[in-house]
Amino acid sequence: MNPLIYVGIILGVFTIIFLIAFLLIKDKKEAFGFDRNMKDSDIVKRLFKYAKNYKKSFIIVFLIMAFTIAADLVLPLITGAITSILQQEGGFEYGEILNCLLLYIALLLLSIGCMYVQAMILQKTGQKIISSMREELFTHIEKLSANQLNHIPVGKLVTRVANDTNAVSMMFTNLFVNLVKNICLVLGYVVAMLIVNVKLALLVLVFVPFILLFTYIFRKFSRKAYRKVKNYTTDINTFLSENLSGIKVTQIFNQEDRKLKEFSEKNNGLSKSKQGQIGVFSIFRPTVYMLYVLNLLLLFWLAGTSILDNITFANQVITVEVLVIFYQYIGSFFTPVQNLAEQFNWLQSAFASSEKIFTILDMVPEVVDEEGAIELDSVKGEIEFKDVWFAYIENEWILKGVSFKINAKETVALVGSTGSGKTTILSLLVRNYDIQKGQILIDGIDIRRIKISSLRKHFGQMLQDVFIFSGTIRSNIVLREENISDEEIIRACEYVNAMHFINKMENGLDEEVRERGNNFSAGQRQLISFARTIVHKPEVMILDEATANIDTETEVLIQDSLEKMMNIGTMIIVAHRLSTIQHADNIIVLSHGEILEQGNHQELLKQKGHYYKLYQIQYQKDQLK
Repeated sequence: MNPLIYVGIILGVFTIIFLIAFLLIKDKKEAFGFDRNMKDSDIVKRLFKYAKNYKKSFIIVFLIMAFTIAADLVLPLITGAITSILQQEGGFEYGEILNCLLLYIALLLLSIGCMYVQAMILQKTGQKIISSMREELFTHIEKLSANQLNHIPVGKLVTRVANDTNAVSMMFTNLFVNLVKNICLVLGYVVAMLIVNVKLALLVLVFVPFILLFTYIFRKFSRKAYRKVKNYTTDINTFLSENLSGIKVTQIFNQEDRKLKEFSEKNNGLSKSKQGQIGVFSIFRPTVYMLYVLNLLLLFWLAGTSILDNITFANQVITVEVLVIFYQYIGSFFTPVQNLAEQFNWLQSAFASSEKIFTILDMVPEVVDEEGAIELDSVKGEIEFKDVWFAYIENEWILKGVSFKINAKETVALVGSTGSGKTTILSLLVRNYDIQKGQILIDGIDIRRIKISSLRKHFGQMLQDVFIFSGTIRSNIVLREENISDEEIIRACEYVNAMHFINKMENGLDEEVRERGNNFSAGQRQLISFARTIVHKPEVMILDEATANIDTETEVLIQDSLEKMMNIGTMIIVAHRLSTIQHADNIIVLSHGEILEQGNHQELLKQKGHYYKLYQIQYQKDQLK
């Protein structure tokens, strides 16, 4: 039977199988989440903005690439020429063979050298581009409001900055240039084959529609596989970020087995998605190789028949030289075709990662500087709330028409049950959130007219949940500021009684601080935060439950520190323990977002209102202890 019939049957069977699979998966397109919100063209435009500063590097790369493409096209012709010389009647001269071999070797070595230079330029350029993209992404995340950050898992942000930028890096360092190169190679091989033998070239091109069809179907499957891998990667990073931070709670409640089970489920999901991705390629690559083998079989059958029987094919004589050239061209032709299919899908993966990155970059910070916002060189510390209304969720008011005034250098305490709005007031002062109604003034200026960085520079915040960075005690106090001397650091530490424990450390201020300061007690971390605040010389200090959950000895040190800090500037204190605020100039009692009463400690006790009841309850509890 004619081999053409066998080839036709094989191609027909594979085409039917792939089409059925395509139709089955097409109906579930939405469920698999194939579609993205951004167009590929829009993503490309945005990505190439990052490459504009490196035009020279890319021009050099494309010039080098043009030479390597030319070398790839010429090398089979040299092999064909050697075959022709070997077939000359009456023998051949070794000099001609040697010249061809030397030319072949020279072109091959030059091509290899060019590929090395190209790879080095692309890697260096690509890493510079991705480094700037990571910095832009990180800087933008820093500008997002507290509300926006509360809605994004930390693990997801880590994935965007680390994993997704790596996928984009691959596009700049490898994908794009090789994509262009492979397209040029395919077109070059087609042109070269048409020049050598038009009819035989057309026989090779018969397989192109099947290649395009199989590649298109393959892209659908591979895109699904890539998306699953990315989703599971994000999921597992989010899980790890949360659970490794809270591993102490897991250990305390003996939940290791349950957490392991949860992790195993996510890990198995990632493993299966990776296997699915590998499975897609394990089908596609052999399919392309099958097309390559079928093409070669037809070539050898037609060319062999023509040469042995001395007949023409499509009115053209096929010689051994033409057979050798086409054999190399076909092998070279299918390699970039297969690479193209894979690179298109890697490109889709890079686009998917790019879109996730741009989704973060396109988030408009909810709290921004107003046009014409001013810088504040200094602050007296006079604060006023005028009929302030605020809600985290629309129409669910946390503060309802709150009005009060704090004079410069006064110490004011906010008291009330959980959910009364105390911590919210502190967050609004430094514009972690913006109010919906009313005004907040500092020194008579609406804080929305002040640049956020300038406003926060004048505030020192000491919170209950102190965050300590990895590094040293010194680095946690100065926060990498270079203009703070050791004398200032020591003075601040002595002022807040932190030297009490720092002097006992083997390395003093250079004592290592592990992640989140877990090698220090809660009280020690709080004293470090006090020193950090004092050394930056704020005019207004915010203290949110700073004495909660610490031992009695440390509380005495902190109380002494607080009394000293009250003389520095304006201080706003939130405290449940009323004993810590008895010396405050004014105490504001809140309930359900409204002010019930205010005055100093003695005045509020005389009123025998809400504050009086709270004080009596705490006094009785202290007596029982």
